[in-house]
Amino acid sequence: MSVNSKRTWAALAFAAAAVATPAAAELSAADVAKLGTTLTPMGAEKGGNAAGTIPAWDGGITRPVAGYVPGGHYPDPFPNDKPSFTIDQGNVDKYKDQLSVGTVAMIKKYPDYKLPVYQTRRTASFPACHYEETKQCAAKATLSEGGNGVAGCMGGVPFPIPKNGNEAIWNTELRYAGDTYALSWDQAAVTRTGDYTMVKFEYEYDFSYGNCSKPAAAREPNKKLNYLQSVTAPARLAGQILLVHETVNQAKEPRSAWTYNPGQRRVRLAPNVAYDNPGTAADGLRTNDDFGMFNGATDRYDWKLVGKKEMYIPYNSYKLGDPKYKYSDILKPGHINEDLTRWELHRVWVVDSTLKQGTSHIYARRTFYIDEDSWAIVLIDKYDGRGELWRTSELHNENWYNVPMFYATVEVHNDLQSGRYIAMGLANEVKRVYEPIKRSPGDYTPNNLRGTGTR
Repeated sequence: MSVNSKRTWAALAFAAAAVATPAAAELSAADVAKLGTTLTPMGAEKGGNAAGTIPAWDGGITRPVAGYVPGGHYPDPFPNDKPSFTIDQGNVDKYKDQLSVGTVAMIKKYPDYKLPVYQTRRTASFPACHYEETKQCAAKATLSEGGNGVAGCMGGVPFPIPKNGNEAIWNTELRYAGDTYALSWDQAAVTRTGDYTMVKFEYEYDFSYGNCSKPAAAREPNKKLNYLQSVTAPARLAGQILLVHETVNQAKEPRSAWTYNPGQRRVRLAPNVAYDNPGTAADGLRTNDDFGMFNGATDRYDWKLVGKKEMYIPYNSYKLGDPKYKYSDILKPGHINEDLTRWELHRVWVVDSTLKQGTSHIYARRTFYIDEDSWAIVLIDKYDGRGELWRTSELHNENWYNVPMFYATVEVHNDLQSGRYIAMGLANEVKRVYEPIKRSPGDYTPNNLRGTGTR
């Protein structure tokens, strides 16, 4: 182990010891005052690193780049950037201290899996209202009973200076992800030989928590969002609809979900849309709480904040969303086309979760790697009941600079044991990438589902 890596893990061990006990109270006024000064408004270190390989955060991208058409794809702000170097089977051991366990496993399993490493660009940015609500929330947010939710605020990252793993994971769940909008995207469960059937979705997201277009008084109490998922293809699945009401304090009020089946023309409660139940049309390659890298209740795991370290992670992945590429250019046997990916050196929070005794989940342990600038989970290592590495997840991302917000380009869940993977959020061949819409809470009721499915 190198001297630098020893120092890194010594720092992580110190941090882990310091944050092992969950905090019960909000941040002090002195800590809140750091937000937007020595720290970014989201709680990240504002300055660069000593080596100069991570620059200072200068606000990120805050306006659309040339060529952007509202509702359409996002042109690459850095079209002339070239990889500085590539990490592959020939040199992976040199960089393994700055890679996730899953990334190393992917490189060692697949000879053509590689990481094109580019100049680090800290592009993450969010609306001014999210920054302001984060500062307000940080002064009063607390974890709810058992850590399964957040109390005390209805907008902003609740714990920008986290004291334990549960606070960090709730930051990922409550970071700004838009107001009310619709989008189209596609999903492929890819076989070992590279075959797949494309599943097409239409989504609506109606956020109550942190919705910048609504004053706090107009937001639904304890509601994170209303979520509507409609399958449009293939024909055998078309017409299936999922409605979810997600809450902020899940100890007080858990998630509610309903499904509409066009064959039966019936709306049913769907309590199985949670935890490790299979995701929609996913061929068993992801769980419900894998969606968006992690979502929903946190009560089946113990969460440990290991600390922060510098790692190579997917970032600014505009090539993967470029409409000049077809899905066949991206989806390859074993993994996505790595020539179209972009990896950068960033600081990440490391959170380790282990299954609580007396509960159940197909993942006995998950290690999350969370981008400090956005609170997005960018990588996950997932272990089975034997303690063996089973799956690894990657969030390739870009800044939706018209909003602005940090969003997925392609979300990939790789199964190392079967050699298969599922790619979600593909949008190269869709016409509507992002469209603000007007909705009311009455549009997202179970009674309204039947009409949604037939209109």
